[in-house]
Amino acid sequence: MRRLLVLPLVLLACVAQAQTLRWAAQGDLQSTDPHAANEVQTNSLNGQVYEPLIQRLPDQTLAPALAVEWTQATSLLWRVKLRPGVKFHDGTPFTADDVVFSLQRLRDPVSPYRVYASAVGVPKAVDPLTLVFALAKPNPIFAEHLVSLRIMSKRWAETNRVTRPLDLKAKEESYASQNANGTGPFILVSRQPGVKTVFKRNAAHWGRSLPGQGTVQELVFMPISIDATRTAALISGEVDFVLDPPPRDIERLRATPGLTVLDGVDNRILFIGMDQARDKLLYGQVPGDRNPFKDLRVRRALYQAIDIEAIKTKIMAGFSVPTGGLTPSPLGAYSDASLETRLPYDVAAARRLMAEAGYADGFEVTLDCPNNRYVNDEKICLALASLWAQLKVRVKVNALPRVLYFPKIDKYDTSLYLHGWGGGSTDAETMLTPILRNRGEQGVGISNNGGWVNDKADALAGASTVETDPKKREQLIKGALAEYRQQVNIIPLHRQMIPWAMRANVRVLHSANNWLSVE
Repeated sequence: MRRLLVLPLVLLACVAQAQTLRWAAQGDLQSTDPHAANEVQTNSLNGQVYEPLIQRLPDQTLAPALAVEWTQATSLLWRVKLRPGVKFHDGTPFTADDVVFSLQRLRDPVSPYRVYASAVGVPKAVDPLTLVFALAKPNPIFAEHLVSLRIMSKRWAETNRVTRPLDLKAKEESYASQNANGTGPFILVSRQPGVKTVFKRNAAHWGRSLPGQGTVQELVFMPISIDATRTAALISGEVDFVLDPPPRDIERLRATPGLTVLDGVDNRILFIGMDQARDKLLYGQVPGDRNPFKDLRVRRALYQAIDIEAIKTKIMAGFSVPTGGLTPSPLGAYSDASLETRLPYDVAAARRLMAEAGYADGFEVTLDCPNNRYVNDEKICLALASLWAQLKVRVKVNALPRVLYFPKIDKYDTSLYLHGWGGGSTDAETMLTPILRNRGEQGVGISNNGGWVNDKADALAGASTVETDPKKREQLIKGALAEYRQQVNIIPLHRQMIPWAMRANVRVLHSANNWLSVE
C-alpha cells in the first residue's frame, strides 16, 4: 500500500524575481495529443498540461499525482483512490470516468503507450474517486507503468471528436494536434509549430497550496535547431534555459558571467538498430539482393568496427558514457559488469567476419538518423559512416528532423537507424518489452523497428514481466539481456551526458530523465 503526500511533479524550475521562463531546445514537440507520441521532449512539454495518476519526482522516486493511494488487493487486482477536488483546465471535474476513458484511448492500436496501458489491466470505476484495475496477469511494476499514462477529459475529447489518439505515422491532424485540456500546473495558450509554444500558470492546480511553489507565471518554449543560434540566444538573454547546449560550447558557457551549467547522466541509451526481418533491404544495394543484417557475423562486424572512444572524445567532447549494456541505466542489468562490457574495437576482426559472411567487398545501405533529437545525433551517424567505410560498407546518412524521423522508423520504413531509449525508470522492463522483444500483441515489441526475432530472449523477457519474486525476476532479466547481447540484435553505443545551461537567476534540479520540471 502507498499513502504519500509530496510536492507535485512539475516543480523546481523557477526564475528568481521573474514571471516568464523562456526555454529552448533543438527540437519541437511532435503533438499536443498526450497519447500520440512517446518521446521525451514531447512528453516533458505535454507533461506541463497533462498529469498521470502516479508521478516521478526529480530524484526519480514515485509519488502521488492524480491518485493519492494505490493498493494491491490481490495479485491481479489493484485499488486506486483519486485526488478529490481536481478540475480540468476548462473547469470540468476530474473523475474516475476520465481515467477509464483515458486508459481505453491509450490502448488504441495507434498509441505508442498501449504496451504500458495493457500492462496495468482494465480499470473500472467504483465511485467518482475510486477505481479497481483488473489485470490479466501479475505486473511487478504496476506503479511504474502508471507514471507513463496521462489522463485526458472524456467530455472534452468527445466534444472535440478526439476520442482516439492521433496516428502520427499517417500524418493525422485533429483538434488535439494544437489544443489541450489537462489538469496540470500550466495551461496551453498558443501553439506555433517550429516557432514557439506558450503556457500560462494554472492558478487552480491542486499543488498550488503546497509549500515550495515557484514564481513562473508564463512558460515559453522555443525550438532552436541551430547549435550556434541556441548558444547565442542564451548568452544574449533571449532565452533563460537551454535543455541541450552543444557539448563543444560547454566550457565557453561555464566561463560566461551570468550563466550556470549543470551536468548529469541521462537515463538513456543510444543504439543502432538493423532490419533483420526482410529478405532484402528497403534502402541498400547488396550483392545477391540479400539482407546482410540477418547474418550475426555482419552485425558483430559493424559493432567491432566502432571506435566508441573516438566518438566520445571527438564527437561528444567527453559527454558520453560508452557501454555494451542494453538498458538505459546499468541498474536495469543489476549493475552486472558482464552485461555492460563492449565487444572490442577490432577492425581486423571485423573484416574477417565480413569476409566469412560473403561481404568482403561490403555493400551499400542508408542510415536513418534524427538531426535534432539526441546530442550530436547527425554527427554520430556521420562518424559511424566513416568508421564502417573501413569494412567497405558505403553508408548514406539520411538525417531528418524528429517530426519526420520518428514516424518513418515507427512504420518500420528503415534498413538501419540510430535510436535512443530511456526516461525515468531504471527497470529493464522499460527496454525489454517495447524495444527488444519480438513484435506481438498489445504493443509488445512496438518499437522493435528492426523486426528481429530472438525466441530464447523473448521467452525469458516475457516471463520476467509477470515474475513477482525479485531474485527469480533478476535471473530472467539477466538471461534475456545476455541472449540479446550474444545475438547483437542491436548495437549499443553510449549513455548520454546531459549538460543543462541557464541564466544565473534560474534554479533547477538536474533530472536523469532529461525532463525540465517547471513551477
